[in-house]
Amino acid sequence: MNRMKVMVFTEGTIIMHKNAIGHTREEIIEQVKNKEHSVHEYGSYVPIGNAVEKIRKWKRNGAEVFYLTSRRNPQQIEEIRKVLIKYHFPKGKLVFCDESEEYKDVVERVFPDALIEDDCESIGGRKEMTITHVRPEIRDKIKSITIQEFNGIDDVEL
Repeated sequence: MNRMKVMVFTEGTIIMHKNAIGHTREEIIEQVKNKEHSVHEYGSYVPIGNAVEKIRKWKRNGAEVFYLTSRRNPQQIEEIRKVLIKYHFPKGKLVFCDESEEYKDVVERVFPDALIEDDCESIGGRKEMTITHVRPEIRDKIKSITIQEFNGIDDVEL
């Protein structure tokens, strides 16, 4: 039996900047748009909702997890990796774009069964979403699940 490959975007989908805690989704989006200082302190990011437990459930059900980060700088990628470890996110491969890639390239390379990402409201909406740019012949074979940015994956079912 093949394991289901699940790719989940990190920033805005399962983790967020620390100063978002206690704020409404609308306030958090304004923080991002206004470049609130903790937005760029990747090592201090925190889980959104019950993301850790939700992904643990998927792993228990046999999913292979890939975490897709928007970070490209090796130090920032490592900060995201440490956040995932610190908060006990289930083991999975942290994937990212190299210098010549876009998110769509990473998705097409991994070719997950499901891609979970947020709606990118704070940075321009649907045109910024990964699935929008995946080639149609691949996109049609991926279950795309879009959540509201900073709303978390608590209600996502695979």
